[in-house]
Amino acid sequence: MHRLFEKFVLEYFKRHHTYLTEARAAQVKWNLSPETEQGMIRFLPVMQTDVFLRYREKILIIDTKYYGHTMQRRYEKATLHSDNMYQIFTYVKNQDAAGTGNVSGMLLYARTEEAVAPDCSFVMGGNRIGVKTLDLNKDFSLIAAQLDGIAEEYFGLVAEKLQ
Repeated sequence: MHRLFEKFVLEYFKRHHTYLTEARAAQVKWNLSPETEQGMIRFLPVMQTDVFLRYREKILIIDTKYYGHTMQRRYEKATLHSDNMYQIFTYVKNQDAAGTGNVSGMLLYARTEEAVAPDCSFVMGGNRIGVKTLDLNKDFSLIAAQLDGIAEEYFGLVAEKLQ
């Protein structure tokens, strides 16, 4: 199901936001210093994005998550999954090697039955990192409105006006 969710989100942006100069899954290159021994690069994991969207100089990297639990619990406190936050932050910071702040990241979770459904945004190290929940049990028009809202929020554009 996680692959279906990932592909659905990517294909939605490709089809309904045709103004995007890029809408694909992409690999982010590690921002390594020139002195890094080339032979050692093979030990670094591949940074494969689920959704990579670009409009002019702005980039939004979306990592989709389809879990039974959106939040992790530590010491009776609900928090965002640490690994997911580290992952999206790493993608964004390596993609924005020049430090422009034009690269944003988002964790997009499929809604669960949990009472807490994250919808928040942070600026970390000069880049925006968002966390949202998409309720797939809603009518398609409401799901589409949520995805369109993401594009509008990050790129300042509404799909219908551009098509």
